[in-house]
Amino acid sequence: MTDRIQSDRRLQAAVHTRQARRERWQREGERSMGQNLAMIGALGWTIVLPTLIGMFMGRWLDRLLGMGIFWTLGLLAAGLTLGCVLGWKRMHGA
Repeated sequence: MTDRIQSDRRLQAAVHTRQARRERWQREGERSMGQNLAMIGALGWTIVLPTLIGMFMGRWLDRLLGMGIFWTLGLLAAGLTLGCVLGWKRMHGA
C-alpha cells in the first residue's frame, strides 16, 4: 500500500509542476528568438569550456611527462563529462 501512496504523490507532484509551467507559459508567453539563441550559446560554452580546459591541461601534462596522448585523452573525456553534467543541470534548473 505504501508504494501506491508514493506513486500517487509523485503523480500529484508531476501534475502540479505541469500546471505551474503551463500557467507561467500563458502569463509570460514564448521566449524570443534572441533569448533562445542566447540560451543555446550559453549552453554551448558551458559544455565546450571544460572540454577545452581538460584538453589543454592534458596536453601540458603529456608534454611535461613525455607520455604521448595519455593525459590529453583522459582529461578531454573528463572535461566533456563535466561540461555535459553542468549543461544538464543548467537546462533542468538544478
